[in-house]
This record gives sequence, structure tokens and C-alpha cells, in this order.
Amino acid sequence: MTNQLYYGDNLDVLREHIADESIDLVYLDPPFNSNRNYNVLFREKSGESSPAQIEAFTDTWQWDQNAEAAYHELTTLGSGSVSKMIEAMRQFVGSNDMMAYLVMMAQRIVELHRVLKPTGSLYLHCDPTASHYLKILLDTVFGKENFRNEIIWRRTGAHNKTKRYGPIHDTILFYTRTESFTWNSPKRPYMLGHVKENFTLDEKGYKTKYYGNVLTGSGLRGGESGKPWRGYDPSAKNRHWAVPGALVKDLDEAGISLDGLSQHEKFDLMQEMGMIVDTPGQAWPIYQRYVREGEGQAVGDIWAFQPYTEGTVFGSEFGIDEEVRWLSPQDQERLGYPTQKPEGLLERIIEASSNPGDVVLDPFCGCGTAVVAAQKLGRQWIGIDITHLAVSLIRTRLIDTFGDEIAEQIEVIGDPKDAGAAKALFDQDPFQFEWWALSLVNAMPANDKKKGADRGIDGEIRFHVDNSGKVQRCLVQVKGGHVNASVIRDLKGTMEREKAVMGILVTMQPPSKPMRTEALEAGFYTTPTGHDFSVMQILTIEELLGGAEAKTPNTVATFAKAQRHREKPAIQRLAGLE
Repeated sequence: MTNQLYYGDNLDVLREHIADESIDLVYLDPPFNSNRNYNVLFREKSGESSPAQIEAFTDTWQWDQNAEAAYHELTTLGSGSVSKMIEAMRQFVGSNDMMAYLVMMAQRIVELHRVLKPTGSLYLHCDPTASHYLKILLDTVFGKENFRNEIIWRRTGAHNKTKRYGPIHDTILFYTRTESFTWNSPKRPYMLGHVKENFTLDEKGYKTKYYGNVLTGSGLRGGESGKPWRGYDPSAKNRHWAVPGALVKDLDEAGISLDGLSQHEKFDLMQEMGMIVDTPGQAWPIYQRYVREGEGQAVGDIWAFQPYTEGTVFGSEFGIDEEVRWLSPQDQERLGYPTQKPEGLLERIIEASSNPGDVVLDPFCGCGTAVVAAQKLGRQWIGIDITHLAVSLIRTRLIDTFGDEIAEQIEVIGDPKDAGAAKALFDQDPFQFEWWALSLVNAMPANDKKKGADRGIDGEIRFHVDNSGKVQRCLVQVKGGHVNASVIRDLKGTMEREKAVMGILVTMQPPSKPMRTEALEAGFYTTPTGHDFSVMQILTIEELLGGAEAKTPNTVATFAKAQRHREKPAIQRLAGLE
């Protein structure tokens, strides 16, 4: 299967393209503007309003005709339990932004349940503003018996509030499709203090110093498991012999099988190998083994990096839960996407609830952290986003991380493949068309661009011309409608005002002869190394789709450059996340 990146509304993509029971793991981090005043979300709405939509880096949910239609679908065409739940929730919540968010999410949760395999899992990332409502939705669709955990993830270091405790956590709701699901028992390293207290250090490392009934289980048993071994009688204390799973794992790794051996023969073999120590006068034989890499305690449901705990984790220089640490403003992993999550957080989830080769789906993939983590861990993946800006960013991030060859493993679905489809996109949403067109020339959308007031700049390409580090700019303007020579003159004026050395016009319509003439009169930009580039270039959508490229000097990365894939830090290897 080719990894797939969809542009479009995830509800449409799920219904039209994702088959029943085809996904092993779903992670979703749906947008929700929790920074807004909580009470505003419950204010009743009246009259018509623009359709609820998600724009890049923003999230807006409004009770309008779309929300009303979603509510109607859920209450008339949905299952009985979902219908009753949504109807009751509206009576309680009201017809407001919060309810708009919930009906939109309910539609998608129903579809995500459909596409999950019986062994599949879903992790929904949210915050306390709406997590309690989302849990009701999930209980209804998945069944309350398939709720596994409410995971608390520390998302920031501090958040001062004057009249309440600082909100520093997100919630991750973990559900499974059935009671039989993929689970790889993730572990986190022991704390150094725990090891020093419970293990003994010798020349080989830290070994157990447990005494007592570590080699027995409660209750009487027939056969050898209940009979004396080397003078020790488990039945006398209402117990029976049992081989610890950790010892069995050690033997398996050493290529030694206990199959076919009686219980006493198993104990004899393990004593010969030094796993069991039989000391005269001791109440019971001692279970003995050394702490090994990858061992630790089971991961709990609170994932919270603790600053300044470096050196307190056994076998590591990192701090507690450092692999799921929030992204700081200076973090090299950060790409400038406001809701970006750390790759380590997604790696923990993917490792726990899927296996290599499984399919991971992120229906709100944003800047692509989930798909990048899935690629690193050898999973197949499907990503969906409603903005061309996000789709372009994700593709660039994957290439930066894994190299140019990854491009051949990605199928982008939903973006225009010909001029007719490009025209349809422009008619449907000029701003999505603009973002898509900018991606064709690897241009970054203008940071200060506002709808209706872009000051003649839709995007820009930055490049170096020498070793001084100075960055030059090439301005890009996108036109989906009629164009004439005045467009070129206006772009020239914008270049002069912005002190840009080059300009590119991307147009749906073929340029006229006067436009070509106006562009040629702009002349050439000559780099310090003597290479000439046309100051003004005109590229049509049809030419770009046919393989034409913008001609600029060596460019600076369009988006913040993602780090190249490398080996995981030691803390992840020690935590069993190899």
C-alpha cells in the first residue's frame, strides 16, 4: 500500500475512500479553540452565518446550517443510541458553538469506528474544555466497556492564571474497537532510586535482591508444581512452584526453551544458569537476575515531563518522561505550527497500539507529526487535512526527514491534477487555490497576509546568493481569474516597495503578449557567482502541472526544515521503544 495524503474534508474522505475495518490505529487531534472565553461557546446563535470551516492555524465552529444538517443526519439516520445521545446533548448544551463542534465530531467518530479493525484502537487528543462531552460521544459509539484510559499529558511548563490553577495538561482518550486489541505493554525506565533500593550492585550490574515467594504462586497444585524441590515444600505454605515470566523471557532471548521439561527440571536448569540461588538456611530459593536494557515499569496514564530530573532515571541522562516533553519555542523539532505535538508523544502511542506494517490514520493531520512518527516506526499511514497549506507542509516535512526518495511512497489525493480541476478549486475556494498554487513553486504563503488586504504579496521564495548568510526574496503572486499587463506592472511596484530582487506570477490564464513583453523588460538578476535569472517570471498552472519549475538561486527551506531522521535517544531505547 502506498502511504496516502488526502486534501479535503475528512468526513467526505472517510466515507468515500476508507474501507470498513481497514485501519489498525487512529490518532486524532481535532482543532478546538479553547483559548476563547468558555462561556462564549454556549451563547445561543440566531440568524444565518458562514459555514463552519477549518482554516490553517485557526479553528471555528458555529451553529449554522451545516451544524443543523449534521444534527438532522445524526438524529434521523444514525443508530438509535447515537441519535438519542445527540438529541439529549442538544437539549442540555443548547444550539451554540459547543454543540456545533460536538455534532461535527459525532459524525466523524461514527466513521472512525467503522474503519477500525476489530483489533484497532483510537486515541482522541483534546483539552478539558470539551473532553467530558467527547467522552460521552465515544462511550456511545464505541461502547463504555471499550474505554481503556484517560491519559493526562503535560503540554506546557507553566501557565499562570490569577483565579484558578494553571491549565498545563491535555487529555487523550483511549478506546478500542473490541476487547481483543493490539497492545504491546509499553514500559518506562526504572527510577535510579528504585533500582538502588531494590537491587544489589556487583561487577556485572544491578541484580535482584528479592526474597520470599517470587518463585511460587498462591494455591495448591497437583503434579511436580506442588511437590518439594531441593528440600523446599510449597504445599506446606499453600503455594505451588511457578516460573516468573521475566526468567522465561531471558531464556527465550538466549535461545533456550523450557518446552518438554517438568517443573523440577525447569528449576534445575535455571539453577545451573545462575538464575536461582539455593542458600542453606534460607526460607525459599532466591529469584536472581540482572536489570537489562528495555526493562522498567509499565507506563501509567499520566505522561508528564519533569524538568530538572536529569540523572534520576536509571541508565539514562534524560529526565522523567523526557521523550514526551512538550515543544519549547526553541525546539529544533518545531515547525511553526501552533498545535504541533512532539514526535515522541506519537511514537509512544504508535508503539503501544500497533505493530510494524499496520495502518495508522490521522484525520486531522495538521503538520503531520503522526504520519512522520508512523513512517519512522515502519507503519503504513493515511493523513487527511482540509487545507492545501497543511498538505504541502507535510509533504515537505517528510522529504526533509526521510530524503527525496520518500516522495515516491506518498500518494497525494484530492489536489488538482489538471487545469480543469484547478479552475474548479478556484471557483470553490480561492484561498485554498492560492495555497495549492504556491506549493507548485515551493513558495511560503505570506505571513502577514489577510483576506482582502494582501498588499500584493501572496507568497515568497527566499534564497542565498553567497556565503554571507544574507537572504534575498522572490515575491509570488497568484491569479486565478483574468490577467493583463497591469498585473505585471503592479508586481514590479510591489517588488520595489519590498526591496525584493525577483517576482513570479502564477496564473490560471495564459499570459498575453504585452504581459510577456512587460516581464522581459524587467531584465535579469545576476548573482555574485555570475548566474542570471529572469527578474520577472510568468508560469501558468498548466505549465506547472506539466513539470515546469520556477527558476531561482539556491532556496532557503520553504517551511521550517524538519530534522533528518536519526536514531532514537537512549531514554526511548531503555523504555522498550526500540
